[in-house]
Amino acid sequence: MTDVFSPEKRSAVMRRVKSRDTAPELKVRKALTTLGARYRLHRRDLPGKPDIVLPGRRLAIFVHGCFWHGHDCPRGSRVPKANRDYWLAKVARNRARDEASRAALETAGWRVETLWECQIRDQAALSGRLSALLAERPLFRP
Repeated sequence: MTDVFSPEKRSAVMRRVKSRDTAPELKVRKALTTLGARYRLHRRDLPGKPDIVLPGRRLAIFVHGCFWHGHDCPRGSRVPKANRDYWLAKVARNRARDEASRAALETAGWRVETLWECQIRDQAALSGRLSALLAERPLFRP
């Protein structure tokens, strides 16, 4: 199956896909601010550059898009018909990278939480989940 866009148009579409300051990430940040939490963004010194980091609580939060990281929801399990092998390999690489980042952070004593795009839509559930995360205390500080 050929692409419906020209190569120039496809390139422009893909350039617009952001990795920072996405709508789901902004929703999580707003909810955290409402709860009174202070956080840092995209810390380069941590494995995987977590989207949101709460250093005092030793908490790293990743906000994942369901499609890009292969969530098991309907949107995440959808595979494009065009260039199917490429997309399957790409999502598999993303999942492997995510798992390696999570393991490295946990080894370093961080709590790691992954929030999926589909879970962020329910604002009440998101606030409850973030409140519970903020109430927990880290086990140890290395």
